[in-house]
Amino acid sequence: MIRYEHPLNERVRTLMRLEDLFARAGYFASQDAAQDHHGALLALFEITDVAARADLKTDLLQELERQKQMLSPLRQNPQIDQRALDNLLAEIDAVNAQLLAQAGKIGAHLRDNEWLMAIKQRTALPGGVCEFDLPAYHWWLHQDPGARRNDLKGWIEPFAPIRAGSTIILKLLRDNGRASRHTAYRGVFQLMLTTTKVAQLLRLTVGKELSCVPEISANKYALNIRFIGVSGMDRGAVFDGDVEFELMFCNL
Repeated sequence: MIRYEHPLNERVRTLMRLEDLFARAGYFASQDAAQDHHGALLALFEITDVAARADLKTDLLQELERQKQMLSPLRQNPQIDQRALDNLLAEIDAVNAQLLAQAGKIGAHLRDNEWLMAIKQRTALPGGVCEFDLPAYHWWLHQDPGARRNDLKGWIEPFAPIRAGSTIILKLLRDNGRASRHTAYRGVFQLMLTTTKVAQLLRLTVGKELSCVPEISANKYALNIRFIGVSGMDRGAVFDGDVEFELMFCNL
């Protein structure tokens, strides 16, 4: 099965982009090759740009506090795993404290590093980080892999509170939904939305053997899904077949 997630507002879209970039940066930073560490830096530069939203930290703090206020009364519910709930509330408190302790803008430690910003500027140009363009960067890529990993760790770690806060919110969001089964006849599915609370995230699961992908458009009134062919002569056209899928509306 393949799961596709579709954010329905800008905040969730930003958190999902950060999630993807943090995973990419962490993976490449854990490797040994210079090319992998270059990939980690590219992901780090993208994190800096995405996280530059002035209200990101405020959004995370407000949402984490809101979730804490909603979860705390569940301590009186005998049907709730109290240990898991206590661990989650403790994690929220710890992340809140870390976010509040962060001074200045997110990613300021990178923007204040002239050497890194010179590399970032050159990465916007095709082939702009060749050794004759950035000899100091060429030198760094030839250092011991362990030394490069230590540098990358120091550049990534200040983003840890943002990553932790995003992870908590996305997990709560994904866990708060109910799945239903549907069929897109000849690749098309439409659903009128009657719920008063607009969903924040759609999760759609289909069989990986199907050579099509969902193209999703949604607003507070209706959901439209077209399954688009991705192989052979059908590439880019609506899939000419019935598609069974699982759909989940998620909300906080």
